[in-house]
Amino acid sequence: MLRNIKPANARSKRALDARLPKEIEDPRTTIFVRGTHTGELLNGVMRDLMALKRPHAIAFSKKNDIHPFDAASTSTASLEFWAAKNDASMFVLGQTTKKRPHGLTFVRMFDNRVLDMLEVGVQSWVSMADLKTPKSTPGHKPLMHFASDLFDTNPRFAQLKSMLLALFNGEVIDSICLAGLEYVISVSLGPSVPAPPTMYPNLVTEDLSALPTIHLRTYTTRLLASGTRTPRVELTPMGPSLDMKLRRHTPADPELLKQAMRAPKLKKTDVEKGLGKKRKNIEVDEMGDLRGRVHVGKQNLDKLQTRKMKGLKGGDGDVEEQEGEDQEGEQEGEQEEQDGPKKKRRREST
Repeated sequence: MLRNIKPANARSKRALDARLPKEIEDPRTTIFVRGTHTGELLNGVMRDLMALKRPHAIAFSKKNDIHPFDAASTSTASLEFWAAKNDASMFVLGQTTKKRPHGLTFVRMFDNRVLDMLEVGVQSWVSMADLKTPKSTPGHKPLMHFASDLFDTNPRFAQLKSMLLALFNGEVIDSICLAGLEYVISVSLGPSVPAPPTMYPNLVTEDLSALPTIHLRTYTTRLLASGTRTPRVELTPMGPSLDMKLRRHTPADPELLKQAMRAPKLKKTDVEKGLGKKRKNIEVDEMGDLRGRVHVGKQNLDKLQTRKMKGLKGGDGDVEEQEGEDQEGEQEGEQEEQDGPKKKRRREST
């Protein structure tokens, strides 16, 4: 590992501070590494993926004897050294062997340590140069589309979805202009292949041949007039187009994953503004509308004050009240007869 460097001036101190953990991390820098044997197909695949990842991509020109899934090799130490030296958090490794041809390995890092790994085998490939269509601008965020329920239910495909999102996800932003979505990356799955019968049915093994094929396609978007405020969108194949199969994988360590998923504490000013508090009884429906629920205490309708009307009065209590009012009216009439009519006082003129 690299030694702790003490900054000699303000410029080197700013460079070291930029590598410290942040509440909102910078875009992932990805290093593309070629193994001892790659081949023309694998070199072209890594070149196209690096074109989609620019400008946050670093390519190693020399070949490296690296085998990340071998426990006896020193590949993990090499990856950690490269990650710390280049401030990178992801690797794309290409290696072709007779047993596993055209292998592409995605390695995700956390705190300069290997978090998880996933290997796929490239079956077919169409490069960006073969499609004579417009290309997107480097550095723009793509729109990711995953067209299968297995990306949420199957743990192997869920890991692939998380890995692709981490690879192509750019800078974290609050909003994006509609014209800024220049290209779309669509990932779909082919039909599932039934597993062949085995001689040992009680032996639990993972049959990778039964998993469906992964189809990765890239399209550019065109916004056309539709007569309404929402434009009509047309997709044009841009490339690259990949067909892949899942191979080996290494899940994330639970303790290291817990540290990677830990959210930073809110600042006191954010807490005072109400940010981060759980909003109870508020939900968003399928249409995206915000709906709330209001809880009202139990009301006692017996003590509810309403308008007094003779037609609504009834019962013994109401009759007694009416008799009391009549007696008061009679007493007032008798008092007026004894005193005589009241004379109005004439206003004195000034």
